[in-house]
Amino acid sequence: MSPFLVAFLPELVLAIGALGLFGVTLGKNAGTSAKQLSLALALAFIAATVFSFHAEATLFSGAYRIDAFSQLLKLVIAIGYLVVLLLSRDLDDIRHDIKAEYFLFLSLGISGLTYLVSSIDVITIVVSLELSSFPLYLLVAMRREREGQRVQMESAIKYMMFGVAANGTMFFGLSYLFGLTGSTSLPVMMTKLAPQMGNPLAVAGLGLTFAGLFYKLAVFPFHFWTPDVYQGASNETAGLVASLPKLGAVAVLVRFTALATPDNRTISLLFAGLAAASMLYGNLIALVQKDLKRLLGFSGIAHAGYALVGFVALDRAGFTAALFYITGYLLMVLACFVVISRVSRDGTNLSMDELAGLHKRSPLLALTLGVAVFALAGIPPFVGFTGKLGLLIAAWSRQHYAIVIFAVINSAIAVYYYLRVVKETYFSDPGDRPVIAIDLSTKFVCALLLIGILALGVAPATVLDTIANSLSTLAVAAR
Repeated sequence: MSPFLVAFLPELVLAIGALGLFGVTLGKNAGTSAKQLSLALALAFIAATVFSFHAEATLFSGAYRIDAFSQLLKLVIAIGYLVVLLLSRDLDDIRHDIKAEYFLFLSLGISGLTYLVSSIDVITIVVSLELSSFPLYLLVAMRREREGQRVQMESAIKYMMFGVAANGTMFFGLSYLFGLTGSTSLPVMMTKLAPQMGNPLAVAGLGLTFAGLFYKLAVFPFHFWTPDVYQGASNETAGLVASLPKLGAVAVLVRFTALATPDNRTISLLFAGLAAASMLYGNLIALVQKDLKRLLGFSGIAHAGYALVGFVALDRAGFTAALFYITGYLLMVLACFVVISRVSRDGTNLSMDELAGLHKRSPLLALTLGVAVFALAGIPPFVGFTGKLGLLIAAWSRQHYAIVIFAVINSAIAVYYYLRVVKETYFSDPGDRPVIAIDLSTKFVCALLLIGILALGVAPATVLDTIANSLSTLAVAAR
């Protein structure tokens, strides 16, 4: 096999799989076949990523780069794709006649994220962002209608309108950057922008450009869609929206900021201000939530703020910590949505009191939820603690003391609402709620997520070193 095909193998597998799923959708009642083909596609995607892990290539006249950084993130995306599929099980809240289309759009969204992490040109970034975004807008709207309730349509419209506005703002900012540098290549663009950071147009262009990425991360003030979309989408779709797109956004943010120096106060202050606002807003509003998905939505805003703390340092340690944290967050939030999907009756949203006595009704689901929320709260020995510690150390080493102290205070605030989840799960009477039977695939995905959350918390060195080494391909100085 030629080096080109080896390097491009994950993308080819996804493209072929999406074509296969399109063919399946042409038949009737093809939901089961589409689910099986999607599982096979996810496994083939993981295998292809592992096989081409060390491959390097630059394609499409330098617009698309396959390197250690992109291949590592593709592996995380592939594993996340498999978990989302296993989480989906029967898709109780998706109409039977459109389940095949659901899996097709899911594969297209994953394809867009895969292309995004290898894109190093404005044109390929824009195309990848659109490919990763529009299938998600449709997935949110695919939730089954209930009598007197069409909240999924409202959520889909909000998601689309805010998304289009954020992308339009990003494209407007990119036009400024192109005008200042005369190039659409990201490395060339950022190198030429470095001596112009005192230019108001350069600052405005970068700020507007970051808007589209902040939207995907749900960073304040680009967060307005988050709780409504989580609440309105099906449980499985909300789990997808809450996890994988954030990884893609962080990856592109790293590519944008990798060439900036730590003494660039303008960018540091931008990230610090947004991080502080996101943490405070998300945590305070989450304190009063009773719907578990809305709670996770506001929690996600706060966690986007934590991730930005790593960017404040503008060095390899900070970028490594941010990527490690968002990878850990992916595992933690997917673990929560696995429990939501299994505890929920007929795909409905889950209120806090429906968790009552879960430890008696399903010990494995209770353990999974307990570990996930303890990890989200930043309690050792789980990945949430290790990830936050890395972020705080990176920012502290660059003397950003205020944002570190602010993050610690917000972490303490967040413990309260996470402990409410634990209280309902372990210390409330289940009443007449039935025992929850879980299948083999659920047991497998729970075990996989539990092992990942604990392993990354106890022994993170290998993953951290791999991330740090992959960043060397982005010309991040070891400063």
